[in-house]
Amino acid sequence: MEEGRPKEPHWYLPFIGVDPNAQNRGIGRTLMSFGVSRCVQEGQLAYLESTNPRNISLYERHGFEVAGEIRVGKAPLITLMLRQPRR
Repeated sequence: MEEGRPKEPHWYLPFIGVDPNAQNRGIGRTLMSFGVSRCVQEGQLAYLESTNPRNISLYERHGFEVAGEIRVGKAPLITLMLRQPRR
């Protein structure tokens, strides 16, 4: 996974999750908005890894694009995503 990470300075947004009992209430959107707002303030690239295909559309709504995929053996697919700096 290290090889998939950007070499330039960036915000790494790991571990964004919402308890299943609290999903579909906008909590994930709020968490992403907070992280992305810091990236916008600083004009920084943002990077994350998604192991859940259902979350890809949430990340895309926040400006992330699929940058690659990693699969090792029978492990779940990991989708690498980048959000380019913008103000």
